[in-house]
This record gives sequence, C-alpha cells and structure tokens, in this order.
Amino acid sequence: MNADAYQMYRGMDIGTAKASAEEQAAVPHHLIDIIEPEDTMTVARFQKLARQTIADLQARDVRPILVGGSGLYARAAIDDITFPGTDSDVRKRLEEREKTEGAGVLFDELRDKDPEAAARMDPRNPRRTIRALEVIELTGKPYSASLPRYRYVIPSVQIGLDLDRPNLDHRIDLRTKQMYDDGFIKEVERIRPHLGATAVRALGYQQVIDLLDGIWDVNEAFADIAQKTKRLARKQMGWFGRDPRIHWLQALNPKLVDNAMAIIAHADAGDYDPIDARADEYTQHHLGDIAA
Repeated sequence: MNADAYQMYRGMDIGTAKASAEEQAAVPHHLIDIIEPEDTMTVARFQKLARQTIADLQARDVRPILVGGSGLYARAAIDDITFPGTDSDVRKRLEEREKTEGAGVLFDELRDKDPEAAARMDPRNPRRTIRALEVIELTGKPYSASLPRYRYVIPSVQIGLDLDRPNLDHRIDLRTKQMYDDGFIKEVERIRPHLGATAVRALGYQQVIDLLDGIWDVNEAFADIAQKTKRLARKQMGWFGRDPRIHWLQALNPKLVDNAMAIIAHADAGDYDPIDARADEYTQHHLGDIAA
C-alpha cells in the first residue's frame, strides 16, 4: 500500500520511482495512480483513503504493508493525528494583521492563547503563527491539541531500512542516472501541461522544466536532482528517526528478510505493545508540520 505523496499521481512514473507494471502485477498494489496531476492530494484526504483501504484489506484477512518515504503520510494512516480545516477569510484577516501589527504581536497573542504551542514554534515564522491562530479560532481549542501523537490508532509494527551515507549517496547517483536513461525528460515534456501546483513540487520535475526552458543544461539539471535527493534522504532519516517505535535494520544484511519476519512475529505476539504505548511520553514533537 503506497504512502508516497507523489506516486498517487497518474503519469508521474520515472520521477517517483513508481513500481513497474510487472511489479504491480506480481503483488497487488494500492493507492498508486489514483488521481490526475492537476488534482491535489492532501494529507487529510490521504488519511481517509488509507484507513478505508486498510479496513477493506483486513476485512479480507489480508495484512496491509504500508510502504513509502513520505513520513507524515505514513503516520497519518496509522497514528492519532487530526487535520483541522482552513478558512480563507480568517487566514486573510490574520495575514493583514501581520502586515499592519507585525509578526511579534501575533506571536504574543499565540503565547497567551496556547503557551505549549508557542514554546515549540519559531517566532520568526509568521506563517506558522498565523496557521496556529487560525486553528484556534476555528476549533475553539488550543493549536497544540492537533499535535500528532506517537500513538497507533491502527495496531502496527514499523520497520526501517538503514544504509550508511556513502552507500546511500552512491545509490542516489545511480538512480538519478537511471532516471535520465529511462526517459525522464520525455516524461516531464509529456506531463508538464497537466502538472498542478502540488504535483509540480515532486523532486526532479521543476529541474527538468528549467532544463526544457533553457535555464540550465542537462548535466546541471540532473546534478541538482541528485543533490536535492540526498538532502531529502537526510531529512527523511531525521523525520523517521524521531519515532522510537521504528525497528531499524541494516538494508544490506543478508539476513534482512529473516530479521524483519522475526520483528513481525514479536509484534504479533504483543511484545512491543507496552513500550510503543509510552512512545508519546519521551518523544519531542515538532509543531507546524501539520497541514490540512
């Protein structure tokens, strides 16, 4: 079951390293190619789709395997996370106040209304402050009430694959070259007229668009893709590394599958339940990562 934010878009195949048709035929895949690139997939929308898919599979005695690198999407599927709505009028009014009164005034207001949220936010980031005040006004609850919890709402076991940095960087370089060899430039040419504001943010697509527009040459474009992919990989490791419930395994260990199956067996026996239930007590959360 896919939890990659961009593999849900039809036609974005090479750039997102989507499973091939043969791979998808060998093992049933879910939540891949479900929306057009003009459309917008939000985390809140994905959460509903993912939980319904999980329920449907479990009703047929199928164990769902959630796979992907989009940390917030994966957590939205299985964790205690809510996504407050938005109101353009409220947002606009707060933005006007930020211009006229200053970001400091808004942050002081947030500190008065929700000290917990303010203590975990950067006062130099007015966009986050505005979002927090918007949620407070819309819900009547502190913004910190929407803090994601490291608490399963769907019983799960998480396994992470670890790889040393030189090996990871080398594989990213190989993947970037493979994207070129597989025809990524042609993919972007074909899909460019249909890329919406969200889909175009997928790593690599803007670089090739700039290449097609003559902003830089092919070597510069693909070098930038590789560099930004390495940066994204480090960011993802930081995101997943904050979750104490993840069992990390060496990706190149010859006994990887055996080790993973052993972890799953322990999870099925409930061996991890006591410590997983307390994960939220000793984990530092980062407010501001949550968007509708």
